Amino acid sequence: VQLRASGGGLVQPGGSLRLSCTASGIMFSIHDMAWYRQAPGKQREFVARIDSGGSTSYVDSVKGRFTISRDNAKRTVHLQMNSLKPEDTAVYYCNTVYKLRNYWGRGTQVTVSS
Repeated sequence: VQLRASGGGLVQPGGSLRLSCTASGIMFSIHDMAWYRQAPGKQREFVARIDSGGSTSYVDSVKGRFTISRDNAKRTVHLQMNSLKPEDTAVYYCNTVYKLRNYWGRGTQVTVSS
């Protein structure tokens, strides 16, 4: 299983970024996909999840600002991040569970700063 994330970068407060994660080695359409993030000095935290049916869930701090979506044909999950805040600064990781094991992408840095 391989997860390849992209789309991070430096953005000003109030700006937007779109993260993407492409999966291989799994039957993508039947697996839940999620994004987590880890800020410096903090534990990794859940950000958003989308299940195989398209139902979504979010951590309270990003509700109304972030949107997770999936394109099964392209084996890709996206995280659209709007109204970014400095506290969103973190390394963002793509995640899935396959055969009861967690798999993580390499991570992509998101920095929100003026």
